[in-house]
Amino acid sequence: MAEAVVLSAQQRNEQGTHNARRLRKGGKIPAVLYGHKEATVPLTLSRDELYKAVRQGVRLVDVQQGDKSEKALIRDVQWDPLGHDILHVDFARVSMDERIEVDVRVELRGTAPGVVAGGVLNQPLHTLKIECLAISIPESIRVSIAELQIDQAIQVASLTLPEGVKVLNDPDAIIVQCAPKVVEEAVAVPGAAPTAEQAEPEVIGRQKAEEGEDEADEKKK
Repeated sequence: MAEAVVLSAQQRNEQGTHNARRLRKGGKIPAVLYGHKEATVPLTLSRDELYKAVRQGVRLVDVQQGDKSEKALIRDVQWDPLGHDILHVDFARVSMDERIEVDVRVELRGTAPGVVAGGVLNQPLHTLKIECLAISIPESIRVSIAELQIDQAIQVASLTLPEGVKVLNDPDAIIVQCAPKVVEEAVAVPGAAPTAEQAEPEVIGRQKAEEGEDEADEKKK
């Protein structure tokens, strides 16, 4: 299950693009904390602390402002166009006993026998939308493919889920499947140079013609 970590934050009085850029240059990340019918609070956080939490896949955090601590969900992380730097973070307040909806990644476990036999693994769903207690968010939904054969698929309805977790996706949706490998046949392209196999009859025909010419020359002699 997800582990709550503490993120130290300070209230942010100045807002705007210019100020946000200045904060990021100083090793801070602008953020907001909202929800539970309370006021939305603009914040700044340590870039290093936030990056560490995000890299570890942490979803639930304790936002610490002085003596006040509020449990919150990392609801949205805004990245730069290259996906290197965090520009802004949204935190949503949650309660310990609150059920929430959140997206969780799918983790495939094992080796599919169908792949060993020459099949190709396709994974249409890489994340699942689930409902669970805020304090019980799983890091991932594990899906075993150890018995997946060619022409077989694993659907949402067949998942084994952690206690208290409900998947909100269509039960018939395919998470992963093993399809036969498609072998493409060579197609002749107009104007393209002939392959060796295509050229071989021409070589044989030319060779026979040359032999016929030699025989005619011998008769003339």
